[in-house]
This record gives sequence, structure tokens and C-alpha cells, in this order.
Amino acid sequence: MEFRDLDRHAFYAGHPRPLAPSSGSFESIDPSTGKAVCKIHSSSPKSVDAAIQSAQEAFPSWSRTPPVERARILQQAVALLREYNDALARVETIDTGKPFSETSTVDITTGADVLEYYASLVASGGLNGESFRLRPSAMVYTSKEPLGVCAGIGAWNYPIQIALWKSAPCLAAGNCMVYKPSEFTPLHAEYLADLYRKAGLPDGVFNVVYGGGDVGSYLTRHPAIAKVSFTGQVSTGMKVAGAAAGGMKYVTMELGGKSPLIVLPDAAVDQAVDVAMMANFFSTGQVCTNGTRVFVPNSIKRSFERTLLEKIKYVRAGDLFNPATNFGPLSSKVHYDKVIRYIRQGIEQDKATLLSGGLEQPANIPPELKEGYWVQPTVFTDCTDEMSIVKEEIFGPVMTILAYDTVDEAVQRANATELGLAAGVVGHDIDLCHSAISKLEAGITWINTWGESPAEMAVGGWKLSGVGVENGKRGLEAWVRNKSTLVEMGGSVPTSFSKL
Repeated sequence: MEFRDLDRHAFYAGHPRPLAPSSGSFESIDPSTGKAVCKIHSSSPKSVDAAIQSAQEAFPSWSRTPPVERARILQQAVALLREYNDALARVETIDTGKPFSETSTVDITTGADVLEYYASLVASGGLNGESFRLRPSAMVYTSKEPLGVCAGIGAWNYPIQIALWKSAPCLAAGNCMVYKPSEFTPLHAEYLADLYRKAGLPDGVFNVVYGGGDVGSYLTRHPAIAKVSFTGQVSTGMKVAGAAAGGMKYVTMELGGKSPLIVLPDAAVDQAVDVAMMANFFSTGQVCTNGTRVFVPNSIKRSFERTLLEKIKYVRAGDLFNPATNFGPLSSKVHYDKVIRYIRQGIEQDKATLLSGGLEQPANIPPELKEGYWVQPTVFTDCTDEMSIVKEEIFGPVMTILAYDTVDEAVQRANATELGLAAGVVGHDIDLCHSAISKLEAGITWINTWGESPAEMAVGGWKLSGVGVENGKRGLEAWVRNKSTLVEMGGSVPTSFSKL
């Protein structure tokens, strides 16, 4: 498997559809160079209808396939993902601008882990219901039934990982999917669809459509769609959830965050800085769970800043396929402009102290990459809670340091947001760590680390950061509906209409 700079078209009923009607096209851009890679044809309503029809036709057979047989096919897809890991990682690097050192060790691997987890879960009885004796002559049993044809709408920051996080439980539960990748990072979708086909997935079980918000809206509102799983920003997610709710559809929403990281007073400064850097600069800060509000005790603030300035030198931008590179460009020109506006806002309007970084490109960017969407890892300190760079999600490598005096004060300020995706603490006293975590209003939390989300760990946001969870056993429940059956075995039916 290798990257092909060919036009992309809708994929349904087991094949790409170059002759399918489209509603225009757009270019996929390599963010490291700013140059076009290939053309993507937006799927017309007729193409979306055809993809949904393909899924509808595949659903009866796939939903009746025994879970262990579905699992065998999905496990074969896992094997192919691992076999083609580096080739798929190269595609992700070209599409997202992430260094190959990251995509080759994280993006495909973590997606394959989730697919393997759900295949193993359904093969070992994860879809079993329960049964109980109601009375001597009656029993009740339940079953978990697939929903039908589901829509998956992906995000641009972890394209293939998110596609697998959505399709793995969906397909394992016996559903079919029509998947729309982000228009900013669409290259993975056809490769994943083709890989599923090679693994033995029946035609029509996994389908792909392309386009922007108009395609996503049409897909969401389609009466044949039983569920919508969306990952993206809060404002878009609220619209998607509203449209889906109007059609009584199931939803899973994984939305944005402005997550706090609290460095406790007894934390080792060196460790705290390492966690803060992972929480802000991994994937060039383009992670929804990033801990961009870093609360540091006044007592160690200066030491924390000195150590951070020493370690930020280890953030290395450059050739994305150089093993030493660990920091890439932002994913698109639109997003680059947004992040630069926020950095300028922090300097000129918020008047925060610029500790490191700023508006210029990172040093030592090769000449051939100068047109890419590069920014420096940026740190503001002496920040206050009302600053725009502190309150609003930037989704870039911009850390804000906020000083505090007491842990209770830090927790209260950390919770003063409409968002609640993630939170974390760093400290030596594990009892204090657990106490602080228990008070933080977020659905995903970490102690003395940041960012790891294994397949077994259900993750999802509180407040405006989401609805439902992904991954873990609870993640499978989001793709099934319950059926309860009462069985009367007494040979007679109690009735109010007996003869007097």
C-alpha cells in the first residue's frame, strides 16, 4: 500500500465511484508545504443516497451474522492495519502535517487497538443480554440489537484513528456505516474502506462520502440514518445533535475542550513540565483534550517557567519524515490564521507575558517548507481567567500559565467553564491528587500523565463537551438498542375478561 495522488470519489457497495454525481470538488493540501496533493469530489445528495442504500441492503445479512464471525473479519482488518502501519502513517503525515515519528507510533496503532478490542469483546459475549426468573411461571430476557445504518462524521486532527473509533464498535455491534471524513484531512477514508474490503467485510457495510458541512448536514438529517456519531467543535456539534434529535436518532458527540492541568504544590517541577508540554504541544496542540490552562502554585511558578524554557528547546520542527522531528505545522491555512489571531490577541489585547514563541515561524524550517502552516510552540504567563486566550479553545500549541495560592482556589477556577472534556493533576501526594481529581468537572481525567486513552477506557465529555462515550465496554452500548421479552410459561393468561 502506498500513497496515490489520485482524485477521491464516494466509496459504496465495495468500490470507489468515479462516475457518481458530485457537487463540485476541492483540493487536499499538504500543510507542511501548502501545496495541493489531490482533488476530492464532494458527494452529491444522490451519491449520499446511494451510499445509504448500499448500507441498507447490507444490513440484514451483516446484522444476522454471528458476532464471532463478524469478529473474525474485523480481526483480519486489524492484522492488515498493523501490516500496513507505516504506509498508512505516511498518508496521515501528508494529510495532517503530523511528523511520521508520531503517526507511525500513535495514529494507526491506537485505531487498530480499538478495532481489536471490540472484535474481541463481541466474540467473547459482549453483546449478550441478561435473563432472570420473574416468578415461577414467567421469565424475562433481554437482547442487544443493532441500530441499523449509522453516520460517522470524522474530525481533521486524528483522521484514521477517529474513523476506527467510530466504525469499530458500530460494525462489531452489527450496524452498517456511512462515514464522512473532514474535508481538511480526507485521504485516509478510501484506504480504510479498501482495507475493510480486503479483510472480508461485505460490500455496503462501510461506505464513504466526501464534502463539507452541507454533506454532513444532509447525511445527519437523512431519515434512514439511525445514529450520528460526530467529533468536532462545539458549535457544529450542537447543530448536528439538534438535527439528529429532531429525527429521534441516537447520537454520540465528542466535542471541544479548554481543559485545566493543575500542578499541585508538592509536584516535582521537572515532571510537571513534561506533563504540561505533552498536554500542549503534542500533535502541534491540535488535540481536543489538551490541557491548555496550566495552573501553577505561586511558590514554584518561576522554577516551572525556567524548566519549561529549558525543555521547550527539545521541540523540533522540520522535515516530517526525519525521525528527529517531533513537531509539525498546523493542519490548514484556515486553522493557521485562527491560531495566529489568538497569539496576536494574547500579545496585543490580553497583554499576557509572552514567555516563549510568538508570531514567527520556528527557526530552521527548510526553504522548501516555508510556505507551510508552521507556528512556534507558544507560552503565555501571568495570565488571568478573563483573557480570551484562557477562556476560548485555540486548538493550537498555545499554553497559558495561571498562578494560584490554594488548591481549592485552583479547582474552583478550573471548573469555571462551560466545557468539561478533560482535566489533570500532577503531584506527589496521591491522596491529594485523587481529592483534586474528584472535584474537577470533566469526563476524562489523568493523574501524573496526560493524553493516553487506551481502548479499554471509556472517554467522553461533560457539559458542552459532549454526549455519551467512546471506547470501553460502555462505548459498545452506544451502538445497540435494548429489547426486553417476558415469557409466560404457566399455560394460562391472567385476564380481566373471564366469564362470570
